[in-house]
Amino acid sequence: MFAVIKVGGRQYRISPEEILKVHLLKMNPGEEISVTDVMMIGNDDKIEIGEPNLNYNVTLEVLEHGRYPKVISRIFKRRGGMRRKSGHRQDYSLVKVKSIEQGA
Repeated sequence: MFAVIKVGGRQYRISPEEILKVHLLKMNPGEEISVTDVMMIGNDDKIEIGEPNLNYNVTLEVLEHGRYPKVISRIFKRRGGMRRKSGHRQDYSLVKVKSIEQGA
């Protein structure tokens, strides 16, 4: 069984007991969040697509928070010695899918 959910403005394909990284959630590690934005559910032989959502409830547990590796961007212009270097690290939350249940 799998589901497509929307968390933090992005869509993720999940399965039960899966661990994934999502945009930073303002929750403490160990807390659970209930997601009702379930857009698609699939079994071995059947797929349900919502218009826009289905009547399912997904429970996620926040395991920890972290940061992705640094991404460096550089800007050069060919005359005048213009150079600029900047770095960015995106925050994330590591979550575990506890359950996918029907009935929101």
